[in-house]
Amino acid sequence: MRRGIAATALVASLALAATACGGDSDSGDKADGPVTITWWDTSNATNEAPTYQALVKEFEAANKDIKVKYVNVPFDQAQNKFDTAAGSKGAPDVLRSEVGWTPAFAKKGFFLPLDGTEALADQSQFKSNLVEQAKYEGKTYGVPFTTDTLALVYNKELFAKAGVEAPKTWDDLKKAAATIKDKTGVDGYWGSTQAYYAQSFLYGEGTDTVDVAAKKITVTSPEAKKGYGTWLELFDGKGLHKADTTADAYAHIQDAFVNGKVAAIIQGPWEITNFYKGSAFTDKQNLGIATVPAGSSGTAGAPTGGHNLSVYAGSDKAHQEASLKFVNFMTSAKAQETIALKNNTLPTRDDAYTDQVKADPGIAGYQGVLAAAQPRPALPEYSSLWGPLDDQLLEIASGKESLDKGLGDAEIAIAKLVPDFSK
Repeated sequence: MRRGIAATALVASLALAATACGGDSDSGDKADGPVTITWWDTSNATNEAPTYQALVKEFEAANKDIKVKYVNVPFDQAQNKFDTAAGSKGAPDVLRSEVGWTPAFAKKGFFLPLDGTEALADQSQFKSNLVEQAKYEGKTYGVPFTTDTLALVYNKELFAKAGVEAPKTWDDLKKAAATIKDKTGVDGYWGSTQAYYAQSFLYGEGTDTVDVAAKKITVTSPEAKKGYGTWLELFDGKGLHKADTTADAYAHIQDAFVNGKVAAIIQGPWEITNFYKGSAFTDKQNLGIATVPAGSSGTAGAPTGGHNLSVYAGSDKAHQEASLKFVNFMTSAKAQETIALKNNTLPTRDDAYTDQVKADPGIAGYQGVLAAAQPRPALPEYSSLWGPLDDQLLEIASGKESLDKGLGDAEIAIAKLVPDFSK
């Protein structure tokens, strides 16, 4: 799940949807020729896509009756593009769907239930919590493709020079950051203003933006205010970098970390490949990975992220059958191992964590923090709740709004997204 760019409303033309949709590929199939399915891949076009394209060719070589039209769609545009295309019956046959999108599109009837199909033939091999997260109202609408969570990633060399260990709590992190600044001259920690990265602070206080069981918005609860208060404090103090409120904040934070200009950040495994490209991590063993610090409740954890492969419900039977076979191949143990080794991403099935995969310190490190990952509630609108918070946390971090005012405004916006929830 890449979070470098906040998703924006689609304003571009629908040319991509028109030229790369399942309906368009239908018309190109010859009666006696192979079935052509379209796959929208939302991965990084530079670091990840080449591996997927190679696997597509491997699949086609083994399945002469199926052709795959590969289309790489920018992650920050894909949700809106698919929503528009599916609503007009012109979606791709297969979508690499962010886990938060899966229940939302299932609710709209855009995804095919996969229970009992070839796509989920190996269901017992997948991590059960990831399969559960792909469900909506008891049916499974995606096969786990990649998984991730956030962790505290740190520069072992800088931590060792300062004589500090990976912090267990946010208070520990404050102290460590000050010590690192004193001992090395480098900032100890640089935080993000994005809501997804701030989510761990809520978990640390035992709360969330909403209580799904109670159907209540909790973003202004005392616990949430305490969590966001801690988040805000980490932008001000010795060894703590001030909030970056520019449009390029994600890139700034990432660049500073990989080049040894800050000792620790919160980040996901989708950046493992880029960590290793930085001057600070030419020795991969210098990359430290720890569970995000805990809050006052003693809870430590971050959101479970990742992507599923889902099949478009609007495709005809022939295209759906071909798509199910393709999904089964792309999520097989062999394909998952290949993807992990090439892209440094985390497999979603236990039998793909081979000795060779676990030899990568980045993958091994993130595998170790997955147990603390918090599953997202079964609420189709859940992922969209971060949108209002992205706006308001930016205002709060820049000093343009108080914490109370910003969270209050976020509550009003969230209420429009889940109108049946009480405040």
